[in-house]
Amino acid sequence: MYFRNSLYKISLFLFLLAFLGACKATDPLVLPKGKTLPASFGATSDTSSLGQMAWRSFFTDPNLVSLIDTALRNNPDLLAAAQRVDMVRSNVLLAKGALLPGIQGVASAGTTKFGDYTIDGVGNYDTNFSPNIDEKQRIPQKAVPDYFLGFRSFWEIDLWGKLRKTRKAAYARFLASEKGRQLVQTSLIAEVAKLYYELLALDSELAILEKNIQLQKLAVELMDAQKTGGRATELAVQQSQAQLLNTTSLQAEKQQQIVATENLLNQLLGRFPQPITRGNPIQQQQLPATIQAGIPAQLLALRPDVKQAELELVAAKLDVGAARAAFLPSLTISPHLGLNAFKASLLLNTPASLAYGVLGGLTVPLLNQNQLKSRLKFSTAASKEAFYNYQKAILIGYQEVATGLSAIENFKKVAEIKNQEVQTLQNAVNSANALFAGGYATYLEIITAQKGVLAAELELNQNQRAMFQSTVDVYRALGGGWQ
Repeated sequence: MYFRNSLYKISLFLFLLAFLGACKATDPLVLPKGKTLPASFGATSDTSSLGQMAWRSFFTDPNLVSLIDTALRNNPDLLAAAQRVDMVRSNVLLAKGALLPGIQGVASAGTTKFGDYTIDGVGNYDTNFSPNIDEKQRIPQKAVPDYFLGFRSFWEIDLWGKLRKTRKAAYARFLASEKGRQLVQTSLIAEVAKLYYELLALDSELAILEKNIQLQKLAVELMDAQKTGGRATELAVQQSQAQLLNTTSLQAEKQQQIVATENLLNQLLGRFPQPITRGNPIQQQQLPATIQAGIPAQLLALRPDVKQAELELVAAKLDVGAARAAFLPSLTISPHLGLNAFKASLLLNTPASLAYGVLGGLTVPLLNQNQLKSRLKFSTAASKEAFYNYQKAILIGYQEVATGLSAIENFKKVAEIKNQEVQTLQNAVNSANALFAGGYATYLEIITAQKGVLAAELELNQNQRAMFQSTVDVYRALGGGWQ
């Protein structure tokens, strides 16, 4: 009796010591203070955000809408992202199942040879001589078979919320994976739109080059006529022809750029190279006249990458909680119910062969705490990494919106100036041609004027392309495209 009391006290002491040690080893997680978002993106704060607009409303060109529809159906990256969502969803079911008791259907057979000088060996031998048993109850000698047909279960009671935290972490990662898929979609839509506007701009540049080629051909003819009349030299003719050849080579380069851009767009659409149907020229395309950026706080709800980083942070925090709970005692229950006998012929002899039992116990980690501490340190570091990734996503989101809004405003100013420059240079070309015909200007002035108007028209077209692409970038930066 004294020995039993001492053993009980020692066991209780060790259990309490381990419990207190587990509590001490799991300090609460403390994360740095996050950065405060500015109140607005500039001088004004809109109440609504362009990012709330559905992409079908944002893009009005039916050809572009059709291309985006094709990309959303066939793009390999988006299809792969959808599969990643399904993969993470399976982890949610796995974590949810850990909260429920596991039940297994068991059909087992085995045999055991007990030593002659053991309790079981002596007991089995002696039992066979008892007058209280019949022939069926005699134990086989020497090896004793054991047959079982029934159910066994193992259930860990979630005393400290370890399993619930694991399930919540898995669900948060599932939501994060869905936000990841939305991020792929927003990026895909933006890239398709930008390449589409790139094609329209290249078409416009090709038209500009073709128009200037016709003008330069007229200049060559004028030079040749002036040479015949003795008012121009062969040098003037050669210079004009060289300028025409240079512009013609630019035309071929532009055609190759169009082919390369079409092929790149077809790749995003998940199909082999083929012609891309275009709508109105880029000068006639329409996008929202005013850009409503909303307030920076809306980025937290609208941008998929920010929301994904936030959910990853939530999951990481839950992982820390589950790692802390692993230090605490766990309660497990292991019941079984079935048919049990030492002879196969007696296994189905019910109710005599009916057997059931239950085993429950508290376990606390003692010698494997280094593994638990390692897991806790890892999950703590992972949660801090997730925190910094979340802060980074917020900074990137704000920067992209602020940069895009500034770009749109500046490109509008450039467009106004470039329009005036193109008009002025076009007048200069007309004046140079008239003056040269009257003998008041040289061929160099004509060539210079033609080069100037060509460069200015191309720059104006590039500015229009940049304005459209910046608008698309702002729409994506505000979280638009996944609705």
